[in-house]
Amino acid sequence: MEKFEGVANTTFVPLVARIYISKKWPDFFYDAKALALEKYLPDDAAKGSFEYTNIASVARYYNMDKTVGAFIEKHDPCNVIYLGAGLESAYFRLTEKHGLKHTRYYECDLPEVTETRRKVFGENQQEKLIGGDMFALEWVDEISDRGLPTLLIVSGVFQYFHEEKILKFIEGLKKAFPGGQLLFDATSTKGLSFTNWFIKRTGNASALMYFGVDDAAAFATKAGTKLLEETQFFTEVRPLLGKRANLISRFSMKDSDDGKKSILVLLEL
Repeated sequence: MEKFEGVANTTFVPLVARIYISKKWPDFFYDAKALALEKYLPDDAAKGSFEYTNIASVARYYNMDKTVGAFIEKHDPCNVIYLGAGLESAYFRLTEKHGLKHTRYYECDLPEVTETRRKVFGENQQEKLIGGDMFALEWVDEISDRGLPTLLIVSGVFQYFHEEKILKFIEGLKKAFPGGQLLFDATSTKGLSFTNWFIKRTGNASALMYFGVDDAAAFATKAGTKLLEETQFFTEVRPLLGKRANLISRFSMKDSDDGKKSILVLLEL
């Protein structure tokens, strides 16, 4: 597998986490496709990762899958669009749990990432891969029916950019998908300090994070959108893992939830 530089290299961080958790706690989260990719990872892909960071990464997918699944069940037929998709394997997790239904899946990322994705995952039924810069919004023309209920998912991406660029991007989404929904994860400004320390540990010093959300409702207002839901990363994960997680992980999860350091935000465009 090609080794990416800079921001694109962070593609491997969530994949390593999904593999780690799928092996250790499959009752919490299991990703068969991620496990199948383990043999293709660079030797140093897991550099700097440890239990808590792996739990945090997978907690994001655990909660996002629930939100996306609920949207599919309520709105089928619909569009589910992953932006900055990387090697995200949600298509396989969701279709295994909810069936194909009439959901149209789209995954957009930079051309080199999309080509790697095409090699390892292929392009599957009711799925379309799009190579391009998500912020340029040229991918919008590739969506076959924008009149369908649409959920856009941005996972582990916004943090690497400045708020001005993100607000401009959301403005473009509002025009392209009026009444659609946007789901993204966010870190508080305090939480960014820890996250940037971790990124440096993984050798991705060129991929530091800048965007943080301390008040989801205030951000929704600033973006001219409606806040539908705010979810803490670990509300369900902590009782599910219990004392199986080590003391540092348990403390870090509680600290994150108490301080709203890691959240999922669902907006109506």
